[in-house]
Amino acid sequence: MKDIENIPALMAEIGTKARTAAAELAFAPSDAKEKALLTAAETVWTRRADIIAANEEDMAFGREKGLSPAMMDRLMLDERRIQGIVDGLRAVAAQPDPVGKVMAEWDMPSGLHIRRVRTPLGVVGVIYESRPNVTADAGALCLKSGNAVILRGGSESFHSSSVIHACLVEGLKAAGLPEHAIQLIPTRDRAAVSELLTMTGTVDVIVPRGGKGLVDLVQREARVPVFAHLEGIVHIYIDAEADPAKALDVVMNAKTRRAGICGAAECLLLHRDIVETVGQGVIRALLDAGVRVHADTALQKIEGTIPAMEDDWGREYLDMDIAAKVVNTVDDAIAHIRRYGSGHTDCILTEDDAAADRFFQRLDSAILMRNASTQFADGGEFGMGAEIGIATGKLHARGPVGAEQLTSFKYLVDGDGTVRT
Repeated sequence: MKDIENIPALMAEIGTKARTAAAELAFAPSDAKEKALLTAAETVWTRRADIIAANEEDMAFGREKGLSPAMMDRLMLDERRIQGIVDGLRAVAAQPDPVGKVMAEWDMPSGLHIRRVRTPLGVVGVIYESRPNVTADAGALCLKSGNAVILRGGSESFHSSSVIHACLVEGLKAAGLPEHAIQLIPTRDRAAVSELLTMTGTVDVIVPRGGKGLVDLVQREARVPVFAHLEGIVHIYIDAEADPAKALDVVMNAKTRRAGICGAAECLLLHRDIVETVGQGVIRALLDAGVRVHADTALQKIEGTIPAMEDDWGREYLDMDIAAKVVNTVDDAIAHIRRYGSGHTDCILTEDDAAADRFFQRLDSAILMRNASTQFADGGEFGMGAEIGIATGKLHARGPVGAEQLTSFKYLVDGDGTVRT
């Protein structure tokens, strides 16, 4: 189904099938969901050669589109990364089933016994770019939380995502769960996205996972509620009391391990007292590693830097670039992050507990870190098995969105012929 003329009819059919599957998944046994995920993991590994072959097609497509090296890295799959997908599926399978979990319970003087329990959201639409592993992560987390999911991967990862999706469907079949619990939109046509965003009758929530352009489009056009995953404008502040070795290790990892992911550092703030010592060393190490350092006036004397422009502050490069600026105090760093940050992930490097406490108390990003690489901003690294994205909003889900965050709740009320006076 690559050449589809009637996109509205296609999407209506997908939505109806998802709604039907969601009704059954809401009470699916935990062991069936676990079996589906474990079988999917086995199938992914068995079909790894097929996935790599499909990924080679996607890589060729990406080169034709002129994707940056960092974006090509996001797209690329090899055996090691496929093993990561397998491990993620198994980790989600091993997570506790959130559906039916009692969040709180209490008795009322009236004689009522009330329980608040977790329940699936229903049908989740996930729109993502480039990274084909999101197909497995999103499918697994939605299944674990009892939700049907409609996946719309990026055009770049079309072939890779299709094979991974087929492996997930094999898992559903093996466990006797509805095959339409995990659906992948079978076209690159962008009209399908527009349809998905307005399917209020069959879709309960949309999760966009991608760059600013995608998120802006979704928030502008969606009539379905959205879990916002804004761009990762990630800051690292090196405080006056930072440990030099920790600072060097953390900054280098946060920027260069994988420059194209949302947890990669994009702006470096240096306390004025360490510019000539720790700061010089960190910036020279970044330059030596091939990072383009967009420096403010105070740092432009460091050979190899390039002048920062106004639009470098608050910019998500997703590439081997970082903005760098000198600040006078921790409060100046906080003020800069409040102005230019996206509420995703921000980090302080310091041995001063008071400075760290101030940073944590006065910033309200979804993830705040101390002396740790921002590349840990990931659901798998938080013990969730995987993530469907990093939610930067403040309603319902926030931070790494795992299976538990993909549930709502309902009240179960027991009486004994109880009547209200």
